[in-house]
Amino acid sequence: MTLTAPTHTRTRPRRRAGAAVAGLGLRVSVPAARFAGVSTGGVPNPWFSWDYVRRNASDLLFYAGQHATLTLEALILAVLVGVPLGVWAHRHPRAAGPLVGLTGVLYTVPSLALFAVLAPVTGIGRTTVLIGLVAYALLVVVRNTLVGLQGADPEVDDAARGMGYGPLRLLLRVQLPQALPSVVAGVRLAGVSTVALVTVGVVVGYGGLGQLMFRGFRSGYHAEIMTATVLCLLMALVLDLALMAVGRALTPWSREVQPA
Repeated sequence: MTLTAPTHTRTRPRRRAGAAVAGLGLRVSVPAARFAGVSTGGVPNPWFSWDYVRRNASDLLFYAGQHATLTLEALILAVLVGVPLGVWAHRHPRAAGPLVGLTGVLYTVPSLALFAVLAPVTGIGRTTVLIGLVAYALLVVVRNTLVGLQGADPEVDDAARGMGYGPLRLLLRVQLPQALPSVVAGVRLAGVSTVALVTVGVVVGYGGLGQLMFRGFRSGYHAEIMTATVLCLLMALVLDLALMAVGRALTPWSREVQPA
């Protein structure tokens, strides 16, 4: 009976991956090596892959829809809450400073910390993310509404009062139309920032396209990270253009008249 010594085989790609950092005395995991651009198995890991998009179209559509829905809901709630608060602050100048300061404090709280504070109260999921997004958008909406109302022409207001306009009619027919450009600018800024902040919701399990980014970082799969990032950028661009079009439609008097 002949005894043979056991043989141990190593795959060449893994040895090359370790050799890339062997001179530094470091040991890296396979996902970290992939993300650093080190080949771990001879399989290409491109940043852009149409094959990934085709094979994961259902996931991309699901998370993109979740992302867009959460963004629109947060933006609508921020407008419904922020514009009345801005009007109230304009009517009560002494409260304007504390109100803007409070929304500013909320805006400076790191998103991860805010979600961590909210999670024990509101639970893990959509509600926690939505509350955080509305809180961050309030500063921009309230401040721009207040600035727009403060910038209204006092002579126009006096003329309207002379024509018998009451406080509510003056607000709706004279002051708010003058403040609309500033309000729309605030809503556009809040919309773009909300698209970005939704991704942080992954820490409480509801991050839209952030779920794909997190999954890509864990696996070191470049195409998954880049595809989710590009979709976020496109979503922010489309939302901003849509809000700009709405603003132009609501303020036709603000367009420059072209000379004949």
